[in-house]
Amino acid sequence: MYMKLPKFLLADNSEFPDDIYVIHTEYPRFILNVDEEEVEWLDDLEGDNEETVADEATKAVEEAYKWCDKEIDSYGDDDEDDDDDEDDDLEEDNDEEDKDEKKL
Repeated sequence: MYMKLPKFLLADNSEFPDDIYVIHTEYPRFILNVDEEEVEWLDDLEGDNEETVADEATKAVEEAYKWCDKEIDSYGDDDEDDDDDEDDDLEEDNDEEDKDEKKL
């Protein structure tokens, strides 16, 4: 039995701290260096019709870029939510301090 993998995975590596990678797990499998715009193919791109194979590969890479942009944007949304939570916590702390001061 095989493990079910998502179509795309986001990766980084401490040896290349400025680079972000997208790994495409379906045919044609590849690793895309998003920042350098380089592709390392993990499958041989062979087929009866070279043009069809090239079109599929191009579409897969374009889809990887779009997925990556969407994925990274979702991290930004999470950060904004965290910031809102922190602001709420600060407001609650300030309200409690105000109540304590009024008691004195």
